[in-house]
Amino acid sequence: MPRRKSSVVGREFGDAVRNAIEQTGLTHRKLAEELGWDEAKLSDLVRGKGGVTEADLERLLGYCRVKPLEARYLLALFRETRESGYLKLPDGPPDQLPTLLTQERLANEITVWSTNLVPGHLQTSDYMRAVLEGEARKASVDYEKVIAAKLERHKLFHWSRTFAFYIHEQALRLPVGGPDVMKDQYIHILAMAQRDYITVRVVPIAIRAHAGVSGSFLRLGYEKFEPAIFLEGKNSGLFLEDTKSLAIYASVLKALDAQALDPEQSRELINGILI
Repeated sequence: MPRRKSSVVGREFGDAVRNAIEQTGLTHRKLAEELGWDEAKLSDLVRGKGGVTEADLERLLGYCRVKPLEARYLLALFRETRESGYLKLPDGPPDQLPTLLTQERLANEITVWSTNLVPGHLQTSDYMRAVLEGEARKASVDYEKVIAAKLERHKLFHWSRTFAFYIHEQALRLPVGGPDVMKDQYIHILAMAQRDYITVRVVPIAIRAHAGVSGSFLRLGYEKFEPAIFLEGKNSGLFLEDTKSLAIYASVLKALDAQALDPEQSRELINGILI
């Protein structure tokens, strides 16, 4: 089977296979010898680039004594690598998919378009809590754990990657929590916008209809992989990596770039709301 470009689902699959191999205590070279494979074949597999058949994978999982439930999960992931999109149905909020956080850690460019709320990366804990209190809640979900998981995204901020946040003005003006919560949120956004690797730009209500009316999304750019688009639903998360989708969302970002206020004007608008 020919090698494929690394994809989001391919990388998740590769990480899971790597974990299974580590449980054996064998080096990749030794395991490849035992299976009669070239070491490069095994290397491609754990890097999410494919290069094996389903029968090859079943043989590998059997040799590693992977339990049936985990083996079924890995085989399902392997089949997903042939699809052009990757849909995840998490137990908790979709923006806290372990897959998403992993991909954000790999990305060197993160671009966010947000229509209704302050982007998750920029939210304060009190703002997060107020958003959750306003949503339909599940009694089975520990929302303090959800907030703690959301706050993990704050650790992504580092000069080694760049962030661009396009935010519709209505998202900034939507009252979430009390006045003190919103005041702290505005101050936090302004403080983060001072960092030279973070750009915050507001799309004003005054322009009326705009390029991002179809909804919020996140674009991940990588040094070594093709870009990916992440769309968040109420109980799902969808990664898109096909050429057509990437081109469509690139055109949306280009239009938003033309419609949004520049960084200085955006800071002035936020300051005006704050006052």
